[in-house]
Amino acid sequence: MEETYLLNVEGVKKKILHGGQGELPKLQDGSKFTFHFQTLKDDFERTVIDDSREAGMPMEIIVGKMFKLEIWETLLSSMRIGEVAEFWCDAIHTGMYALVSRGMRRIAEGRDPLEGQKHRCGMGNMFDYHSTGYDDLDELQRTPQPLIFIMELFRVEDPSAYKRDTWAMSKEEKLAAVPVLHSEGNRLVLRREFAQAAAKYQEAVICLRNLQAKEKPWEDGWLKLESLVTPLVLNYCQCQLELGEYYEVLEHTTELLQKHNDNAKAYFKRAKAHAAVWNEREAREDFQRVAHLDPSMAAAVKKELKQLGERMRKKHVEDRKRYQGLFQSSQG
Repeated sequence: MEETYLLNVEGVKKKILHGGQGELPKLQDGSKFTFHFQTLKDDFERTVIDDSREAGMPMEIIVGKMFKLEIWETLLSSMRIGEVAEFWCDAIHTGMYALVSRGMRRIAEGRDPLEGQKHRCGMGNMFDYHSTGYDDLDELQRTPQPLIFIMELFRVEDPSAYKRDTWAMSKEEKLAAVPVLHSEGNRLVLRREFAQAAAKYQEAVICLRNLQAKEKPWEDGWLKLESLVTPLVLNYCQCQLELGEYYEVLEHTTELLQKHNDNAKAYFKRAKAHAAVWNEREAREDFQRVAHLDPSMAAAVKKELKQLGERMRKKHVEDRKRYQGLFQSSQG
């Protein structure tokens, strides 16, 4: 089956490549589309820009959540479940594609899609991006042009039928999710399921960081959110210590201490991570800061320093034996 026609939208043409099933889905605010897509240039070669199958995961967007590329909601609303369709969209609809693609690529790479974004509105951010970090997207940003989208719609879910992803939540939903995630993390820690607990703490931090991105740094709203972030980051670091991810702990505690250089718990966790990777001088310095900042932790610091001394002495003895063995074998 192949049919070409204009949608009732200026600058859009649709071609059905494979018919879908049933009626057009009934949509409401919060309905979720799940689909695969390909984005192609409207050139002789039909150059592929993005392909969600190659990225390894389908795309999801929420109706009414102001997705940057608004035309996609319109295109998907014209499709039936199981339908595959090709849409030609004029440049009036594709100007934001470079930023949308940048975010999707960063998510596929396991990075924060908002990283580096300044505290400004969407259009302001567009002009701040001198580079997206991807050459092909930089070209699209400099020269808006028609694009072709090939979409395959898998399912449409009502808001009550799925767990809301963090990025799709409203401000109120994110704030409500944080204590729930925090308590779920604590429950998993009690069961010594540290990797799962860390994931809960991390999700809560992402909720708060997304909200912080809309506040001015160091002003009241930002500081209130930061006060919620700090204990979650410390809990996350404790899980990483238990999992042996010491460099992860060093990274996050150092970042935390750059903002809050009087946090004794952050110094304590960083000291333990330093000790675990044999950074003796750094570990001793951090433990001493802990005792100075929080005298109630002096006993714990004394115990850690004693253990550190014993581990370092044992290591020095083993190193001497190893070197002696190497020297004797070279003499022989």
